[in-house]
Amino acid sequence: MNETTDTLRHFLTYSGVKLPLKLVSPLAEAEIENRNTFFRGWFDSVERLTALEKVVYGEVELRHRYDYRDTGTLRQAEITDADGEVTVLDFDEQGIAK
Repeated sequence: MNETTDTLRHFLTYSGVKLPLKLVSPLAEAEIENRNTFFRGWFDSVERLTALEKVVYGEVELRHRYDYRDTGTLRQAEITDADGEVTVLDFDEQGIAK
């Protein structure tokens, strides 16, 4: 994941519980100005979600960073909660958490 070169987009929410999360309901830049809660998502050149942040009242409440294998399966997810506690999940070749 490289937030400096990946494409940033904004979303209203996400769906599902499986990682990586699926961001849904895209928001235009102007739509986030007066919104209390929204998600930022960074996407690589092949449209894989590489990072996301949940923004609540201007503060990052949740952060996910995703790393993928060359095959496209999820290799690792790093999740940082509102308290700054980090959880790292590793995934096997089939994308199942170890």
